[in-house]
Amino acid sequence: MKKHIYLSPPIYGDQTVLSTPSSINVYDDIYKDIDDFEKIVKGYLNTDKQVVALNSGTSAIHMALILAGVVEDDIVLCQSMTFVACANPILYQRAKPVFVGSEERTWNMCPEALELAYLECVKKGKTPKAIIVTSLYGMSSDMDAIGSFARKNSIKLIEDSAEALGAAHRNKKLSTIGDYGILSFNLNKIITTAGGGILVVNSIEEKQKVLHLATQAKTNLPYYHHDTLGYNYRLGHINAALGVIQFKELENNLKKRKANHKFYEELFKHISGIYVHKEPDDHFISNHWLSAILVDPSKTGGITREDIRLSLKKDNIESRPLWKPMHIQPLYKDYPYYGNKVCETLFENGLCLPSGSNLTDEDRQRITTSIHTIFNK
Repeated sequence: MKKHIYLSPPIYGDQTVLSTPSSINVYDDIYKDIDDFEKIVKGYLNTDKQVVALNSGTSAIHMALILAGVVEDDIVLCQSMTFVACANPILYQRAKPVFVGSEERTWNMCPEALELAYLECVKKGKTPKAIIVTSLYGMSSDMDAIGSFARKNSIKLIEDSAEALGAAHRNKKLSTIGDYGILSFNLNKIITTAGGGILVVNSIEEKQKVLHLATQAKTNLPYYHHDTLGYNYRLGHINAALGVIQFKELENNLKKRKANHKFYEELFKHISGIYVHKEPDDHFISNHWLSAILVDPSKTGGITREDIRLSLKKDNIESRPLWKPMHIQPLYKDYPYYGNKVCETLFENGLCLPSGSNLTDEDRQRITTSIHTIFNK
């Protein structure tokens, strides 16, 4: 067989092509790196479902909504305590988000608030089309209750597991439990493709549909022919090649994140008014992407979340408040919300602490000294 001559292949310093194409899909010339990356992710998730490599977790959520049949004016129930990229694709589809509050155990979607939101929507004559549930900081939601509710009411369940690669519920990897699942490989995640995401779907047919839409809906013709609205959402092959390399470090990075969590549990063990977020029981396995604390000023002698954050900042140690809930964001303040004040309490009193896989003993000692200085005052 003669060597294939490509129209305009990627050329690098040594004038060679990084890798050769794969024929996994008739709609697009997909480089082997992307194929390899998808196979690695699918194998790690230990699932019969299919995975599609996209350029972000956001685009994966958008594609999941399309597969779920969400169109203009449909209702999507969405966790309020999340990053904005979870909710924005609902607006991309011109659908309407209805936000759901959190429970205290997991900090994720409250099953009781979910049911209330659903019933209120039905009462108003609009049955929700989908649910988006987030695994905040790598902690699973109560997938037993939420999954059961979604199945009972025939609502598509989308797992936003952007922060949760390596986490599980009842030994099932997050992103494989719902109807659709998404993962993120953004720069700040446990492993990265320097920007990228994965969409988990149910079948080859759904994967082919996503590939078609994610590559500008170009049909299999020798000229550019587009049969519907498409998007530029496919993962780049260089990003995928990085992902293949990065995946070798996943288990090691997970161990390091867990060690960070244990470090903070020990650090705050004898400090009143500080709760280190942890798994509710053995059914939950967090990846501890970010270790986070909840501060109760009534028990800390008046020391607040913000006091701790600013004090750490003076020592050049970064920390950050928990996500600001969607229902109190200017963009989403006029959309319905069902839940109590757990979200607001978490935002007002919660703090994410340094959790990188490269955190050293010297770094941990600096953090310890800084925290002890705060509370000794």
